[in-house]
Amino acid sequence: MALRGSLFRLLKTQLNHTCQQSRAQSVAVLGAPFSRGQKRRGVEHGPKVIRDAGLIERLSALDYSVHDFGDLKFPKIESDEPYMEVKSPRTVGAATKKLSGAVSRAIGAGHTLIMLGGDHSLAMGSVEGHAQQCPDLCLIWVDAHADINTPMTSPSGNMHGQPVAFMLKELQNKVPDLPGFGWMKPFLTSRDIVYIGLRDVDPGEHHILKNLGIQYFSTRDIDRLGIQRVMEVTLDNLLGRQQRPIHLSFDIDAFDPALAPATGTPVNGGLTYREGIYITEEIHNTGLLSAMDLVEVNPILGATPEAIEATASLAVDVIASSLGQTREGAHAPLHEIPAANAEDTEQLRL
Repeated sequence: MALRGSLFRLLKTQLNHTCQQSRAQSVAVLGAPFSRGQKRRGVEHGPKVIRDAGLIERLSALDYSVHDFGDLKFPKIESDEPYMEVKSPRTVGAATKKLSGAVSRAIGAGHTLIMLGGDHSLAMGSVEGHAQQCPDLCLIWVDAHADINTPMTSPSGNMHGQPVAFMLKELQNKVPDLPGFGWMKPFLTSRDIVYIGLRDVDPGEHHILKNLGIQYFSTRDIDRLGIQRVMEVTLDNLLGRQQRPIHLSFDIDAFDPALAPATGTPVNGGLTYREGIYITEEIHNTGLLSAMDLVEVNPILGATPEAIEATASLAVDVIASSLGQTREGAHAPLHEIPAANAEDTEQLRL
């Protein structure tokens, strides 16, 4: 028993060391062009338009070593009939399993991981892969929607509205064994997650949030408390007992549709630009961000090229501010002011 305890402590120390490494100045960008977790197509083009909006250049300008691992290629499953009204379970299960492995390898190699979606069903894979390396992680879910329906409560059957339910231990007996998901076991508790920006919650989701006592902040709460207080409570709830790695899962539809029109399920009354960026700035300031999802950018749903560009540029701003871009200036740090050349100074006097 003592030997097993020693091995466990050694393994935990090694995993924590890996998580500390992942917060170094090395960033891995991984595209996940996947849209089968929802009805609408087009979100699979999200990674490309975010890159085209200057993501890699922006991160490089912040003095990061940026490793762009390109886009994952997901297996095509020919026969994938609905199961208990859940659409494309085998396809989503295979895609999230593949993403999980890729995320785990990137974080294990010492990178901070940026996953570009794709729809939000992908978070099952990205968060699970992160948890393989950092089992004590916490999750901040910024979204207009709770995405915590079970297959029995989901009004649509779309998997992008269900990922959190598959992660939570408290819902293990509420989620059936879907084909394609034999690889995944729940790994988070209700105390490991905080929602920010909710304003379109289904009845089953509302029951789950209340029954499990999950901390969430709707846009009404943000109006009432202010975004500063929301972030203070969020970080205190997740980090007050112990410092641990943060996984940020950010759905672009958390913003008001006036700012992010090219997305699949827009809901009026969303975050302002200043609120959204303040959230990411505060997460960066903890020094604990270890992995991030940026999902649901859908260029096909942009009414104009300007709408697509605005949404993709906003996604770049969110990612960059999560990694240290400040509103005082988007640049690498300057450590010293150059001394004036003596000859130049003399010419100025003349």
